[in-house]
Amino acid sequence: MKRFVLGEFSEPDACVEAARKLHAEGMPGLDAYSPYPMHGIDEALELPRSKVPLVALTGGLLGAGGGYAMQWWMNGVNFPINVGNRPPHGFWTNIPITFESGVLLAVLSIFFSSIFWFFRLPRTYHPVFESEQFRTASLDRFWLSAETEDEEQIAGLIEKLRAAGASRVHSVAESV
Repeated sequence: MKRFVLGEFSEPDACVEAARKLHAEGMPGLDAYSPYPMHGIDEALELPRSKVPLVALTGGLLGAGGGYAMQWWMNGVNFPINVGNRPPHGFWTNIPITFESGVLLAVLSIFFSSIFWFFRLPRTYHPVFESEQFRTASLDRFWLSAETEDEEQIAGLIEKLRAAGASRVHSVAESV
């Protein structure tokens, strides 16, 4: 059963410094929660670079290639029409639809990959929601959590969070 040790901070800078210190000490499963973005928390937790730009590039290239191939097939191969004795396939006339299909598939791939893969939604429950004090994470407080499955580590994690400057520290268990 997973357990989370939560520490509350009143200032964002204190939370970032505590995250930096605790991550350097090797605290397992460290995560941060705040009512607004905290500058420097990504570097403090050493989070990996986002894969969203790669997903957008892949989706955009596939969309543009698919849009262009669709137009080439329909206008040049499947149903060529002789208009003013021009060639059945003109490159420049296909640019707007190629661009728009690239943008469309890039946006859709960002949206669906973010929702289902990166954010793992729909997820209506997280074990930290068991804590009544955690409600301040959406108002005016900043929280760090450490995830563990070892019961013996909880007391040590609580002491480490208190030493890092947390004003309130408690643990919650994942309900089965």
